[in-house]
Amino acid sequence: MKIHNSRKIIFYVLIIFISLIIIGLVGAIIRLINIPAILITVLIIGGLTYTKKIDWLQNSLRSIFKIKDEKKSLDLSLISKKEAADKSLKSIDHLITLINDKVKAKALKDEKDRVSLELDRGDIILVVFGIGSSGKTSLIRALLKKIVGKVSPEMGSTRGKETFRLKLKGLTRGIRIIDTPGILEAGRGGREREKSALIEARKSDLMLVVIEGDLRSEETRTIRSLSKLGKRLLLVLNKIDLRGESEEKRLIEILNSRCNDFIGPNDIICTSASPQTIAVNGRKPYQPAPEINSLIRRLANILHEEGEELIADNILLQCSNIGKEGKNLLIKQRTQSAKKCIDKYGWLSSGALILTPVPVLDMIAAAAVNAQMVIEIAKIHGVKLTNERAKNLALSVGKILATMGIVKGGVSLISSTLSLSLPTLVISKVIQGISVSWLTRIAGASFITYFQQDQDWGDGGIQEVVEYHYNLNKREEYFKSFIRRAYERVIDPLVEKNLKKLPPRSRPPKEGDSSGL
Repeated sequence: MKIHNSRKIIFYVLIIFISLIIIGLVGAIIRLINIPAILITVLIIGGLTYTKKIDWLQNSLRSIFKIKDEKKSLDLSLISKKEAADKSLKSIDHLITLINDKVKAKALKDEKDRVSLELDRGDIILVVFGIGSSGKTSLIRALLKKIVGKVSPEMGSTRGKETFRLKLKGLTRGIRIIDTPGILEAGRGGREREKSALIEARKSDLMLVVIEGDLRSEETRTIRSLSKLGKRLLLVLNKIDLRGESEEKRLIEILNSRCNDFIGPNDIICTSASPQTIAVNGRKPYQPAPEINSLIRRLANILHEEGEELIADNILLQCSNIGKEGKNLLIKQRTQSAKKCIDKYGWLSSGALILTPVPVLDMIAAAAVNAQMVIEIAKIHGVKLTNERAKNLALSVGKILATMGIVKGGVSLISSTLSLSLPTLVISKVIQGISVSWLTRIAGASFITYFQQDQDWGDGGIQEVVEYHYNLNKREEYFKSFIRRAYERVIDPLVEKNLKKLPPRSRPPKEGDSSGL
């Protein structure tokens, strides 16, 4: 609103200024006439205004202010993005302090420091990407010869990567061109080189994807995934000297149809970076010059208009990726700690019930949702709960366990699994205790989900979360793992204490420790 009013004020000031000039001119001409000069001037200006004879003035003013506003808007956008990146980097610092694994924390900090330096870096990073035979290196050589400015080669530290720096006329920043290894190559070495190329691509501000024909499905998937990350792409159809005009036109149409959801028509460019020599009778073969002018024009246009924005977007993207990596590490760390907590309370509850048998359903439901366990799981996730809040959460899950029949179903499942392999003397005690431990795992896993989702049960509510973990822990691999641990923690010590000789029994084989938590 303020900008709009300022435009109007300046416009009317200019109109008044022009009016005064016209008044002076008209006054000089009609000095001998009795009609007042001011009246005539006002009539002339009014007529011109209403007949739109001075539209050019209004349009010129609008254009001037529009350009200024667009520049101001772009500057504000860049400032806000840099502020957002700085804020994101600070939040990563906080994440690093919460990660216990010193090696992983150090790696995360190193990556964060690298991106932090990117906020003030000078060069625009241009990555050349594609399959090995597409002519990436030839294209870079052609660009370095054609673009006017300083050029200096700099070998990269990663095997198969080469970096060049150049300065484009009219652009304040330099351009760092990175030639990456080819993708989709066979063998372990090929996969390693492709991984290296993708890492470089994800760090780029702008990418040239070089192809020599129609895109393979794997190529399309790869570059589409890079585009979804927020990467600005140019698709360069190289080696056009090997095709006729009609074939080139057909290929462009095919590429447009395949890539129209992530690459615009203006960003599909034909080049011939290293044209084939032409035989000449009686003379040396003729070597045509590279055809890359259309690519140079498009690059120059993008870098002039979008260069600063591309850098800001790329830094924000890298900050986001580091933040996600840090959060994933923290989630994994917290989940492992929470599982140990649940395991502890599960077997403690189991032991207590074996020593003091009580009515099965009521006590199992209560023991499976120990409030102290909830407090400890919350603390692991950086949340401080009151005892009252923990009890309420525990009761909520307890009610779901009972109303959905999970308590009864769990007891039945444990009973049918253990009855055939245990002596009658310890069956009732063991079934109670182990059922409590198993139900505690389900309740505890549900609380982990709740705290991982910022104390939110999700759209399906508490019932959906509890049911999910119940079904997960019923799966054969998880259930067998739990029963095996139950033998080790509860059954074997109890049987050995009460009986000198244990009758033959079957137990799940010892196969890696799976967990449904």
